[in-house]
Amino acid sequence: MNRGILPETDIFWKATKSCIKPVTVAKKPGSGIAKIHIEDDGSYFQVNPDGRSQKLEKAKVSLNDCLACSGCVTSAETILITQQSHEELRKVLDANKVAAPGQQRLVVVSVSPQSRASLAARFQLDSTDTARKLTSFFKKIGVHFVFDTAFARNFSLLESQKEFVQRFREQANSREALPMLASACPGWICYAEKTHGNFILPYISTARSPQQVMGSLIKDFFAQQQLLTPDKIYHVTVMPCYDKKLEASRPDFFNQEYQTRDVDCVLTTGEVFRLLEEEGVSLSELEPVPLDGLTRSVSAEEPTSHRGGGSGGYLEHVFRHAAQELFGIHVADVTYQPMRNKDFQEVTLEREGQVLLRFAVAYGFRNIQNLVQKLKRGRCPYHYVEVMACPSGCLNGGGQLKAPDTEGRELLQQVERLYSMVRTEAPEDAPGVQELYQHWLQGEDSERASHLLHTQYHAVEKINSGLSIRW
Repeated sequence: MNRGILPETDIFWKATKSCIKPVTVAKKPGSGIAKIHIEDDGSYFQVNPDGRSQKLEKAKVSLNDCLACSGCVTSAETILITQQSHEELRKVLDANKVAAPGQQRLVVVSVSPQSRASLAARFQLDSTDTARKLTSFFKKIGVHFVFDTAFARNFSLLESQKEFVQRFREQANSREALPMLASACPGWICYAEKTHGNFILPYISTARSPQQVMGSLIKDFFAQQQLLTPDKIYHVTVMPCYDKKLEASRPDFFNQEYQTRDVDCVLTTGEVFRLLEEEGVSLSELEPVPLDGLTRSVSAEEPTSHRGGGSGGYLEHVFRHAAQELFGIHVADVTYQPMRNKDFQEVTLEREGQVLLRFAVAYGFRNIQNLVQKLKRGRCPYHYVEVMACPSGCLNGGGQLKAPDTEGRELLQQVERLYSMVRTEAPEDAPGVQELYQHWLQGEDSERASHLLHTQYHAVEKINSGLSIRW
């Protein structure tokens, strides 16, 4: 990682909940070392030993720099991000307006169900109307296609189900097969790679998140359908979480041949709201336009979702599939048992008094840290854990819209209600999924499916103790 070291200065960057900021380090008098003085407005000056001072430029940290750094637990919200913003989308759309015929980039936007629910609550719409009006808005500003990432989540859920069953059957041969830990949350992945490294990574599911499965679908399948190379498509996702920007920037999701990322730009829900404000558009006043479908068999008349809560339903889908596949037990409804707090709950499958499966959800870093400690002590009783960095899960992500004049908990309940009202379907029954497994991926267990639907993780060597980064 390239680090900008200021000449003759000793400056640390400190990661806090709300920002990354420079912190001066005291030096003994007469050391001949320049000092850093920070003004109240956040600007800072280098004061040289001869008394001269100069204003320093604000340091910029790229997403790749952040991913290579082990100093923070999760730093997406604290980085001065320039590569991933609605301004970057504007640049591409503006460039398209003046580009010669055949030189335009095809602009595709994929919207997450969680972001859609947050916007629906703000504009007092239902999720279906919100999806259609968002499609209308994006197409008015120059976007060519708008998709629902719930379609990509079908693949993420199915691959998670299969991986768990395989791990369960192999647990006698591998101490690291179980518990399997969900992989859809990039904040959790960032924390695991930087804080616990090689110890924790073997437990994490290799299934890609819905965002990155969508990246494969757009830059591989859809590009083929459009007779375009991947670099001719500019793919934007709308997500509830800033950490998704980091996920999209991982080298694992970069196409070396065409020098393009699977997801070029990630906008948070809040950034889309800002874009609407800047365009002077009220979502509720737009005429609805149907979403686009990736294949002819995929209906775009209304958005779809999955059972199991606002973070994707990983626990429920893996649990129900495993109960049937491993023990021949059909589970109609999943019952959650709250444990130490509302963000840590258990689900068990029992037969004749014997516990066959024990699953859990662990949301928020307090619960994640407790889970990791249990693993390190060899006292983790779970076979599978749905792990999410944000308390209350993805619907409460850091990129979601905040309550302007209502209690935060009340707003979250509205978002949860709107999210739950969307029609759900089982991933294996979703139109187009089996077709793509056969024709695009060349079979469910093919090398191509493994390459495009799974990923790997990388332990990050620690640079400094604590949360300090020596710059």
